[in-house]
Amino acid sequence: MNLSNIDSKQDTPRVELDRTFSIAPMLDWTDRHYRYFARLMSAKALLYTEMVTTGAILHGKGDYLAYNTEEHPLALQLGGSNPVDLAACTKLAAERGYDEVNLNVGCPSDRVQNGRFGACLMAEPELVAQCVDAMKQVTDIPITVKTRIGIDEQDSYQFLTDFIETVNAKGCTAFTIHARKAWLQGLSPKENREIPPLDYDRVYQLKRDYPQLNISINGGIKTLEEAKLHLAPLDGVMVGREAYQNPYILAQVDQQLCGIDSPIITREQVIEQMLPYIEAHLAQGGRLNHITRHIIGLFQGLPGSRGWRRHLSENAHKPNADINVVLKAAEFVDAQALAESQA
Repeated sequence: MNLSNIDSKQDTPRVELDRTFSIAPMLDWTDRHYRYFARLMSAKALLYTEMVTTGAILHGKGDYLAYNTEEHPLALQLGGSNPVDLAACTKLAAERGYDEVNLNVGCPSDRVQNGRFGACLMAEPELVAQCVDAMKQVTDIPITVKTRIGIDEQDSYQFLTDFIETVNAKGCTAFTIHARKAWLQGLSPKENREIPPLDYDRVYQLKRDYPQLNISINGGIKTLEEAKLHLAPLDGVMVGREAYQNPYILAQVDQQLCGIDSPIITREQVIEQMLPYIEAHLAQGGRLNHITRHIIGLFQGLPGSRGWRRHLSENAHKPNADINVVLKAAEFVDAQALAESQA
């Protein structure tokens, strides 16, 4: 392995991240606009980028590391299996100010498998360990791994612990475990998030057997009450789809899970604070629907939420759409019901 063309790791010590609650990396969903929106509701949640491949960062034409400074604490999730490339991308991420780099060992899609990364890497723990080692050599920010509990017929507890021990031996001390195995053939990525049964007990057992590791759990968590139950035996909870489709769940994360005594932001305040961000995006030539597609679930479950969603869906994509579309959509939400929900 030749890392001679990559600078040595930084000497600046880093503050350890709070992994109590994090939002999962979700392709096409957790872009920088969603992350800005999420940060308005929770100061403590650890945010993750969408998975970005090393090839995109090193050879792509766009800036795949761009983010808003308000998003911190922020982790970059990388997809790849070449240690030198992963180290190069990790160094770039550290230079750009990311707080963590996470290696994807959980995505089961065919495209990802063809690139020899994602969940299929569970079958190659020595390679994952080499990748982690190379990444750690170039930075002091945390290098973490997100993985499954198994793949295909390799789904024994021994298989999982062998993987964890091998990767931990190279210095990875924080793992996020999606509590389902992945079927690499026969199921779509969406089906792999729903069909393989959840096995929370296996993740709990992992923490009992390796108490020195930081273990977070992911998969099927829909409420903060459920999150509290998982946090009793574990170090952290990662929530994906629910945090996107019902984003106002984030408004009480700091208070209920992180012990922060601060006012709970209202939905109306969220919209008010999003407006300057939207205007700045539009002023730079962006489209309104680049942002509104992420906030469409803000009023989930309230009277008038259907009107809110419909107005945004029908109008935000239009060429001259501006913040007035958002303000008009908000009028569909029953003001009294909104007030009662926040009382």
